[in-house]
Amino acid sequence: MNQTRIFRDLHSNPARPLILPNIWDAGGARLLESLGAPAVATTSAGVAWSHGYPDGNVLPARLQAQLAEEVVRAVKVPVSIDVEAGYADEPAAVVENLKPVVAAGIAGINIEDGTGAPAVLTRKIEAIKKMASAEGVDLFINARTDVYLQDLVADEAKVNETLSRAVTYQKAGADGLFVPGLTDTTEIVKITQGTGLPVNLMASPDLPKADALARLNVRRLSAGTGLSKIVFHEIARLAANFLQEGNCGIFAENAMPFAEIQKLFAERK
Repeated sequence: MNQTRIFRDLHSNPARPLILPNIWDAGGARLLESLGAPAVATTSAGVAWSHGYPDGNVLPARLQAQLAEEVVRAVKVPVSIDVEAGYADEPAAVVENLKPVVAAGIAGINIEDGTGAPAVLTRKIEAIKKMASAEGVDLFINARTDVYLQDLVADEAKVNETLSRAVTYQKAGADGLFVPGLTDTTEIVKITQGTGLPVNLMASPDLPKADALARLNVRRLSAGTGLSKIVFHEIARLAANFLQEGNCGIFAENAMPFAEIQKLFAERK
């Protein structure tokens, strides 16, 4: 079974959502695979930050393609890449940006509407789907709508607006619906019951655990920026201590042994 088929099937388990602790580099992808992750996915913000750029569709597309190659090389499980809004406004330019990403051997992408009109993302999805098909790739396109995250409409209109966009994106060729910022269980049920697409939520302290989300028909749960923000915080904390105090003892705090890390990558060869 090829990687795209495996990845699609991972969205069909009614007993447990596909859990993706999003990473931003090949080493992190290999670590997650070693922990039993059935697939790995990137966080656009974490990727941008790791390359010295802010989140928000400004990362050079060539770096995204390079990352896709590195992650696919590092793991045996399916890989999904968050491509933000495709790093361009026009569908033709988005296709050119994503051709090398798809060619790297990935199974899926996330692509978002942000504050733009739904018609813009619709055209991008159609163009990407056509390109991937021409390349012989059954690419899983996870359409992210920012209705909740960006507070695009009044609260009472959010469910209907999300479902309206879901219909549009599905007709364009989307395979999944990502609704970051959605945490209300009543509204989750309305959305999962109102669309034929597997619904993806982003981790939040306001969400129940995975088993409860499965009962709400949620099929995918993503960490989003969660891990990357914690890692940046810890680097800042430890590095500040070292810079100010020259305290070498901090490097014994919760450190993964060198040999264990080496083994992780040696085993992948």
